[in-house]
Amino acid sequence: MQLLDGKKVSEDIKVEIMAEVQKMKDNNEKVPHLAAIIVGNDGASLTYVGSKVKACERVGFESTLINLPSTTSETELLLKIKELNEDNNIDGFIVQLPLPDQIDTQKVLMAVDPSKDVDGFHPENFGKMALDMSTFIPATPFGILELLERYKVETKGKHTVVIGRSHIVGRPMSILMGRKGFPGNSTVTLTHSYTKNIAQITTQADIIITALGVPNYLKAEMVKEGAVVIDVGITRVADETTEKGYVITGDVDFENVSKKASFITPVPGGVGPMTIAMLLKNTLLAREQRKLANKK
Repeated sequence: MQLLDGKKVSEDIKVEIMAEVQKMKDNNEKVPHLAAIIVGNDGASLTYVGSKVKACERVGFESTLINLPSTTSETELLLKIKELNEDNNIDGFIVQLPLPDQIDTQKVLMAVDPSKDVDGFHPENFGKMALDMSTFIPATPFGILELLERYKVETKGKHTVVIGRSHIVGRPMSILMGRKGFPGNSTVTLTHSYTKNIAQITTQADIIITALGVPNYLKAEMVKEGAVVIDVGITRVADETTEKGYVITGDVDFENVSKKASFITPVPGGVGPMTIAMLLKNTLLAREQRKLANKK
């Protein structure tokens, strides 16, 4: 069994990005600028956005954090998005989800300029991804692809089972794993809450990608010997024996599944760190695209 170490790979990617930024500085070019909008004060979202800002500082990006109160109206948020769309200094930006109930998430994602949509959630970017065109790939799926690529995990002709059909992970992964090229060229089964006999399907899988958010859902008896297991689930499970009062748990019963897997991601330290690294990579890509567009 080999660990797919997202912490290590994400560090490697950040070092690579730092080198690119240094080249920009040496050439007196503008460095990438990432902005993030957060509405309200959800603890997990604040932590996540805070780590994005820290990562920007580390690689030499400029960053802007816009913190709006939870009472912000949809109109006010859309105005703020319009401002960022029109600000030439901003290369890419994200709107942290989830949003409060009074705001239509779909309307907000549609309002982001696709050329600044470094989360890859805009339908234009999602459509391009589905058509195998060059675009921003959502950061978590992008991170999974990068892990598979850097660890040279064979995907061609393999049977990939994706558990969960969210627009953020499950659906894009099912498209990306079936695309031509590497990682890809696998036969994909997308499973979800209405799938019957799910264990029957997962035991036939060469690669399992689970993004359910149900702690320890994937048990050893659901996995065949030598399978590749990618755990995207992150759930806080109460545990009074720890200082924080909780532990971070994935969808996979790691202790037992790891004994059968050929490759497996740990939680934490697997897919999580990759998400932020790939968001930085998308922002670098956005900067380069804007530079090219300005030359035309």
